[in-house]
Amino acid sequence: MADQEIENAVSRALEEAPDRNFRETVDLAINLRDLDLNDPSNRVDEGVVLPEGTGQETTIVVFAEGETAIRAEDVADDVLDGDDLEDLGDDDGQAKDLAEDTDFFIAEASMMQDIGRYLGTVLGPRGKMPEPLQPDDDVVETVNRMKNTVQLRSGERRTFHTRVGAEDMSAEEIADNIDVILRRLHANLEKGPLNVDSVFVKTTMGPSVEVA
Repeated sequence: MADQEIENAVSRALEEAPDRNFRETVDLAINLRDLDLNDPSNRVDEGVVLPEGTGQETTIVVFAEGETAIRAEDVADDVLDGDDLEDLGDDDGQAKDLAEDTDFFIAEASMMQDIGRYLGTVLGPRGKMPEPLQPDDDVVETVNRMKNTVQLRSGERRTFHTRVGAEDMSAEEIADNIDVILRRLHANLEKGPLNVDSVFVKTTMGPSVEVA
């Protein structure tokens, strides 16, 4: 259960957000400090599964063949085989469009080498290289987990953002998601909480409210 201060900050962000004619997401802005982000080993780059879900549709594409591909069709937004992969390798524009429109890629481990060859230059810089699916992994379970996953990625920037919910979720649900993200950051950063300068929560168009 999240800290009451986090929940109070989320409540304020939701209450102070002006009414819009669309469903807004709720985003977290995290400001880091005392880290040399020119050194890639210090950068934040990991997926976090949100306990209450993202509150939004997450687009997932699976690279697979055979039985895995058949099973993936029920849960993924699209399933691509080896021939599709080669076609994408020959069409840079289509590959870039796919990368921009897809939140996460999953691929059978046996296809990863070809994905690196055909799509590495497109997916790599965008941080979208697929999560490898090992032979014993359940593709349905993996896709469903990824649907509730957000990516924390700082790159070289001290400030980065991630989605933590949607405006029609409860403050408690969003606060629980934020709590999981902050715990993960504190556990993985070199100096833990001391590497986090400040954290703000806001709806898409609403004012920022400081969380920590």
